[in-house]
Amino acid sequence: MDGTIRLDHGEGGAATQRLVRELFADRFRPSKPLDDAALLEAGRLDPGARLALTTDSFVVRPLFFPGGDIGKLAVVGTVNDLAVSGAEPLALTAGLGLVVGVPVADRERVVESWAAAADAVPVRFVAGDTTVVGRGEADRLFVNTTGLGVVPAGRNLRSDAVRPGDRVLVSGPVGDHGTAVLAARGDLGIASSVRSDCACVLPLVRAVLAAAPHARCLRDPTRGGLATTVHELAESSGATVVLEERAIPVRPEVRHTCDLVGMDPLYVACEGRLIAVVPAAEADAALRALRGAPDGAGAAIIGTAEPLGRFGHLLLHTAIGGTRPMVPLEGAQLPRIC
Repeated sequence: MDGTIRLDHGEGGAATQRLVRELFADRFRPSKPLDDAALLEAGRLDPGARLALTTDSFVVRPLFFPGGDIGKLAVVGTVNDLAVSGAEPLALTAGLGLVVGVPVADRERVVESWAAAADAVPVRFVAGDTTVVGRGEADRLFVNTTGLGVVPAGRNLRSDAVRPGDRVLVSGPVGDHGTAVLAARGDLGIASSVRSDCACVLPLVRAVLAAAPHARCLRDPTRGGLATTVHELAESSGATVVLEERAIPVRPEVRHTCDLVGMDPLYVACEGRLIAVVPAAEADAALRALRGAPDGAGAAIIGTAEPLGRFGHLLLHTAIGGTRPMVPLEGAQLPRIC
């Protein structure tokens, strides 16, 4: 196979067939024959069980960054959206967009990362598509991933379910992913040891739901970070959430990097963290469960829900003793990372 992507790789002919056979089929072991749709054994869902379906598109620069790459990001990002909805993942599909001239080594590295991340969940890729575009029509390589899962009967996580008295937990330090990607670009000349938290939150979700069966809602704070995500939950529920700045875990190197470029780490994206809102009576049990789960050692209780007040949906008790409202940012705090 040639060393770069050509237009004929997207034309459906022999080059396309070689691309599918050599790049995808050997790695994902699809059912044969390779028809136009995957046929899955649905069986009978338990009474009250529901299907969950999510899709997301991924672009990131650079494609490979400390702690992850666009392939791993696409898998865990989609699985995480299923997980925080209360679903157990069943299957994934993927669309890969390639620009003419992309090195074969880059596309193979991305697909290998896809496969490894899916095996780790585990979840199967059952269908996919590849599109090739000319130079200048897109940026190197982009991914769309769709995930299908099942929400068991009796599980009902809703973003509008936050109630006064509930506690807000986070599974670990925030802002790692966005900071790692920004530093890896090299645009600002920042030297940083920060690694992305890019990881699957499914084990964290399972741990919380086992310990806190009346959990209200779960979210993964991706674009917009912790502050935006919690604000959305509070606004949807007609409540105010008060966060305690001293309780929110932020790595010193993340805070230092954010200070250098004028960013607030509470608005910086994560890709492997879980936000959980649970009744007060179940908060300590949920915290212990998170700390005992993979990637949950840094978990903390960071806030409390209150009746809606006149200062808005999200307040921050600052480390110096003040209180300030937090609102969704206008525009972008940093260049797009996912």
